[in-house]
Amino acid sequence: MLDRRRCRHRSRAESTIHRRVLPTESLPGSRNSMTTLDTSVRASPKQTLPIAALALVIGLAVQLIGKVDINLGIGSVIIFPMVWGLILGLLVSVQKFRPLGLNLQKVAAALVGVAVMLLVARLAFNIGPSLPILVQAGPALLLQEVGHLLGTVALALPLAVLLRMGKATIGATFSLDREPSFAMVSEKYGPDSDQYRGVLAMYVFGTLFGAVFITLLTSLVANWRIFDPLALAMGAGVGSGSMMAASTASIVEAYPADEEAILGMASVSNLITTILGVYVGIYIALPLADRFYRLLTRRPATPDDGTEPASSGARPEADTANRAFREQVAEAAAEISLPLWLSLGVLTVLGVGTASVAAGALSWKIVGGYAVLLALVLLGLLLAKVTRKISAIVWITTVGAYISSPWFPAAEMLNPLVKSVDFLSIATIMLTLAGLSLGKDIPLLRRIGWKIIPVGLVAITASFLLSAVIAEFALGLWN
Repeated sequence: MLDRRRCRHRSRAESTIHRRVLPTESLPGSRNSMTTLDTSVRASPKQTLPIAALALVIGLAVQLIGKVDINLGIGSVIIFPMVWGLILGLLVSVQKFRPLGLNLQKVAAALVGVAVMLLVARLAFNIGPSLPILVQAGPALLLQEVGHLLGTVALALPLAVLLRMGKATIGATFSLDREPSFAMVSEKYGPDSDQYRGVLAMYVFGTLFGAVFITLLTSLVANWRIFDPLALAMGAGVGSGSMMAASTASIVEAYPADEEAILGMASVSNLITTILGVYVGIYIALPLADRFYRLLTRRPATPDDGTEPASSGARPEADTANRAFREQVAEAAAEISLPLWLSLGVLTVLGVGTASVAAGALSWKIVGGYAVLLALVLLGLLLAKVTRKISAIVWITTVGAYISSPWFPAAEMLNPLVKSVDFLSIATIMLTLAGLSLGKDIPLLRRIGWKIIPVGLVAITASFLLSAVIAEFALGLWN
């Protein structure tokens, strides 16, 4: 009976996950939803323009500031404009002099989701020219995913047990995948369980600190010069678009001659992590985390531990507290919808501005590059709507890789246009908007407690470093 019940939960989790059409980094608000929260609120241009103006001012300012190299003795850490943009955006969103309203912050969050697609489209144009290298590194590219998918369980889970995080340990450490984690844990343990609270805590931590921390970590490790840049690029594909972009920037800075291969490798690794994370999470990582937790705590399996969803009558006080936390996170993550023409128009203006500052001048090649990226994003959204089974991100990556490859007749014309758009300029806009949306998440820090901070830092470090180490040995093994 228990086996049959587990199979039913897994099947529901899989079907829940595959109902998504457009993956973003938003939070589901109910047990059976992997999409963004449904809302009747629709943002108008009047609400969007203030956020766009703030993002433009901050984006241009940080691009002019440029990167800052800090020598720590054991290595150098480079602070990129996108990190300054995230920090300045956060400061603006939390200041009390002229508070940034909740709806304005949610408009910024909605723009981030579209900016991620533009970034993916730009990085896809590094995959096509790098296909021979990607094919040669194929075995290493697949093998290193073990680090991404199981590294957090191996290192972060024992630390969480040591810190006595309780059953929230399981949800917080079985995966770094942002969206799929919610459906998996909700279906198996229930949305008011401690395990689900662990997923929420890691979500909040990753949202607030993930991009900044992995930038510093990758910058430090890349400047040690002990890893192959392709191994580091594979390690950067942790399953989050913002963290992948931040991490890749540090690797490219350390190995500028390998920029195209690094960007292509990181993009493919990130896509593989996102896709495989669903199946590995359901069938391997989550059950393994549950068993590993019970082994370390010597706790026998009980119905409340995952053999079936927690009943509403069990642990009423804990369930009430967890439900309140879940509802608070869901309220902060609830999205405001934006018309596609408005979001793409705003991001094009912001992107052309920051790309022009990065290039030193406005050129028609940058405008042409953005026209190609917009067409690719629209095509990806259309194909996702038609097929219903394959997300827009997958379509954008696949089509972008093909039209930038030597097999596409117009590749020689399209590649120079798109590559005139600095990928870091798109990442700067994306993280600046993310910073402007983070003020609503700051109150959640009081609810998640301090223990998630060391656990979250170790989880990100484990995912990146373990994957890079495996990739380094695999690359050497396959020459």
